Amino acid sequence: MTTIKSILHEKRIFKPSDNFITQANLANKNDYSALCKEAEENYEDFWGRLAREYIQWYKPFTCVLDESNHPFFKWFDDGVLNVSYNCLDRNLESNSGKTAIIFESDEGKLTNITYHELHIQVCQFANGLRSLDIKKGDRIIIYMPMSIEAVVAMQACARIGAIHSVVFGGFSAKSLHERIEDTGAIAVITADEQMRGGKGILLKPVVDKALAMSRTNSVNSVIIYQRTGTHIEWNGIRDIWWHQLITGKSDYCEPEWVSAEHPLFILYTSGSTGKPKGIQHSSAGYLLGAMVSMKWVFDYKEKDIFWCTADVGWITGHSYVAYAPLALGATQIIFEGVPTFPDAGRFWKIIQDHRVTVFYTAPTVIRSLIRLGSELPGNYDLSSLRLLGSVGEPINPEAWVWFYEVIGQSRCPIVDTWWQTETGCHMIAPIPGVVPLKPGSCTLPLPGIMVDIVDEGGDEVENGEGGFLIIKRPFPSLARTIWGNPGRFKDTYFPNDIGGKYYLAGDSAQCDSDGYFWIMGRIDDVLNVSGHRLGTMEIESALVANSLVAEAAVVGKPHEIKGEVIVAFVVLKNSTPKGEEAKKIAIELRNWVSKEIGPIAKPGEIRFGDNLPKTRSGKIMRRLLRTIGMGGEITQDISTLDNPAILEQLKKSVI
Repeated sequence: MTTIKSILHEKRIFKPSDNFITQANLANKNDYSALCKEAEENYEDFWGRLAREYIQWYKPFTCVLDESNHPFFKWFDDGVLNVSYNCLDRNLESNSGKTAIIFESDEGKLTNITYHELHIQVCQFANGLRSLDIKKGDRIIIYMPMSIEAVVAMQACARIGAIHSVVFGGFSAKSLHERIEDTGAIAVITADEQMRGGKGILLKPVVDKALAMSRTNSVNSVIIYQRTGTHIEWNGIRDIWWHQLITGKSDYCEPEWVSAEHPLFILYTSGSTGKPKGIQHSSAGYLLGAMVSMKWVFDYKEKDIFWCTADVGWITGHSYVAYAPLALGATQIIFEGVPTFPDAGRFWKIIQDHRVTVFYTAPTVIRSLIRLGSELPGNYDLSSLRLLGSVGEPINPEAWVWFYEVIGQSRCPIVDTWWQTETGCHMIAPIPGVVPLKPGSCTLPLPGIMVDIVDEGGDEVENGEGGFLIIKRPFPSLARTIWGNPGRFKDTYFPNDIGGKYYLAGDSAQCDSDGYFWIMGRIDDVLNVSGHRLGTMEIESALVANSLVAEAAVVGKPHEIKGEVIVAFVVLKNSTPKGEEAKKIAIELRNWVSKEIGPIAKPGEIRFGDNLPKTRSGKIMRRLLRTIGMGGEITQDISTLDNPAILEQLKKSVI
């Protein structure tokens, strides 16, 4: 591949309204251009100024950027801070009585907590962790429902310098076990169960199952938040109730002052090959990126009611639930449930009832709600909204326009944000008071983010031509390494193929004549199902682990709601099944993958064949499988295919 052909040609432009411009933090193109120019001309001074402006330092830094050990960059390295202090203590003077979190449970119960109350809860829980001899540098797994307590657990870890690794509550025991093993965690924080759509989903039993697997002896404590009171098995040696842990604990906990480069968290993301990657983020650089991006992209105001719908198990929930809103003193919504329970108007009712001003969600959610019709949102008062946001995957233009016209009532700008687990915060996104919007485009890089598009050799491509998206300069919020595997970090994100100098995002993109960026998809085989990135290798490995399966390959197939569904091509050890037998085995394999990885990894389709399409050298022809999966016409050269007869087999889905 030299370039990638773009098939999207979007001409519509939506400019910010005069009303929005008059209130925007950045509304003057000259001010915006000045920021970009400052970053271009004095890169280190630019980021140094922002770090002093946004972060409260225990000990100020003297060195902004150390690039001596490329690509393991250090930012503000001799500075000392505490992230929890920056999120909570700094708000006690002016925002002590301000509501920090409005929590709405699955069943509709409301809990409001002020900054003062949140600070007490975090301190008590942090002291509880210290009483278990958990200290700076220890790794803690968090496997929690979406709740105030999940944020408290993350903030408490940050307060004592422990490194948290949050695992999404939908992942299986096997996935949880892998992360416990890789981090060497000494404690797990969980709940008896979580509530979603009126149903209880057990969590503690999943932890028990994970810990029963091999190589988890590092775990000394399991802390359980009592969400529902359902019966759970109890290990008297290691298990302790959350409420018992905090009983009698002081409501103040002295922060652990750490280096700017001290790891704040490890968050696992799927790779195209091998096991999930433990993305390690720093304290200061990560926090700075999250804060600055929230201020700029969400046009944050003190009176905002901010709602990011992401679970804290993903990077979006880290940056724009657990950290940036608190660091800026915001009031935010946290919602435990799903958009369609008890009815399809749940999201719109939350916006109405709590007077939400900024609403940030995934295209998957938007597309699923579109199917329910434009009349439904009209039954609710959405007049409080002033800004909408999209995250997780590119949003198709028609969904963008629906979101703009129906939900935003043609007055709310949409910030379509491109970023990654690895970048920690927004990289390409509109600053809404300045940048005219194009449906489907994430628009322009933020000031200080040096983005480009190159071909396979690392050379720039012309505007309008697709290629590899890269970031040319280090930036503070960039992941520092892959936990325990710096070599993999370097090979994955700074490959020698494109010169080894630039951060390779793993996405293809094109830039139009106005300098707007358009994300075209992954350049590897990572799938994007409902905004969740899943590696093909993980799913294939899970399938092959089943005793019936000899070989498997998975690809993504576009889906109007989920973005992509997983299509699995499977070769059994026995003969290729047909009819009801095939359906029975397919259901068994779907459930198997759900157990091994989690429900989100279930294949949407399973297709059986006598074998997989391979070159005579034994390489699976994945591009061919993608074409077959999408029902496309095969135009590729199949002369090297070992057994062309199987192509007709693989066109037929069992389920």
